[in-house]
Amino acid sequence: MLFVCYPRCSTCKKAQAWLDAHGLEYTFRDIKEERPSETELAAWREKSGLPQKKFFNTSGMKYKELQLKDRIPNMSEEEMRALQATDGMLVKRPLLIDGDTVLVGFREAEWEEKLL
Repeated sequence: MLFVCYPRCSTCKKAQAWLDAHGLEYTFRDIKEERPSETELAAWREKSGLPQKKFFNTSGMKYKELQLKDRIPNMSEEEMRALQATDGMLVKRPLLIDGDTVLVGFREAEWEEKLL
């Protein structure tokens, strides 16, 4: 299992505590230090079944600074991925990748259903 997060994010800390409390093993990856590639984002989108826009961190400063709320409706999935791959802070987190399961964000009930 790959756990992609930003260590200073409170939601990521909650997700990591949840994983630890349930004794689940994972590889930790700091999204700011090692941002996802376009190839990874494409594979994760495919496995998650979610549209690429759901992989944006809509509450982040960079998202607001780039005025992405107004730009995303006119972007292709490829353009979104290319942009997300330039800066890990544009990507919603945490991400949990386990085989064909990709969880975007931390919703405890969803994680319980998919992982336990």
